[in-house]
Amino acid sequence: MLSISHTTRYSYDRPVAFGPHRLLLRPRDGHDLRVLEAHLAISPPATLRWHFDTFGNSVAHAIFAEQSDSLEVRSDLLIKQYANKPALGQHYRAQARLPFAYSDENRIDLAPFLAMEFPHESAALNDWLDAVFRDRPDDILAFLRALSTAIRGACTYRRREELGTQSAMTTALKKSGTCRDFAFLLMESARLYGFAARFVTGYLHDGARASEKLAGGGSTHAWADIYVPGQGWIEFDPTNLIDNNLALIRVAVTRTPAQATPISGTYERAGANFLGMNVVVAVREESGLEAG
Repeated sequence: MLSISHTTRYSYDRPVAFGPHRLLLRPRDGHDLRVLEAHLAISPPATLRWHFDTFGNSVAHAIFAEQSDSLEVRSDLLIKQYANKPALGQHYRAQARLPFAYSDENRIDLAPFLAMEFPHESAALNDWLDAVFRDRPDDILAFLRALSTAIRGACTYRRREELGTQSAMTTALKKSGTCRDFAFLLMESARLYGFAARFVTGYLHDGARASEKLAGGGSTHAWADIYVPGQGWIEFDPTNLIDNNLALIRVAVTRTPAQATPISGTYERAGANFLGMNVVVAVREESGLEAG
């Protein structure tokens, strides 16, 4: 059992009026994860309306009536993960003929996740991968793991305060980025080779790999899903070089990084200055609790 506390606070130098905000904070339930409790506290108070987006994620729209010089959104969750995930490729072997080709039926279903978001970068990205990704196993899963390893080996992880996600070539040329930049670079690279890939936002359970130092804890985390026939969507975290791992706690999946922003919205400036944002995430193991 895991408890997750995710607090985001925005500060301004004077009271402002808030426009509608979109909150993507509730994890996706599935056979591997169950949400036992979910509480959302917002200050100033907001009226919430829930719906599912085109990817099946739970989204809350917040409408505000009061002005304030700060906005705080706190999400408290209690979740249960089920069964250790099997070792990647334990009972699966298939060749990675490139560009990879899905069945006609799969291509229809996966079409939104096959196209590169920045196709004009394809030639430069291909040249960059030729330089850093030379050892290419024939096995599909080994190939994808090696691709993730090559990206991490060529780039240095660093936190940055700028909003948004770098393009694949921006990260490649800078040789550095944060978790969301690495995830997107892996996605665009996999798509270049014909694989369907999607962006995943969520949390990192540091305690799940106590023997190793994981990067990206204490805040939201991002990684990529890549679709492998017969295996489904497989998690690859190039930041920490882990895959299909209980340390990765999924909240939402999207086609692009911009669609996975946990909190987005507007405010009326009227001369006000934005002072900054602070995000704190804590993931803890809870003992003595049983699922209902």
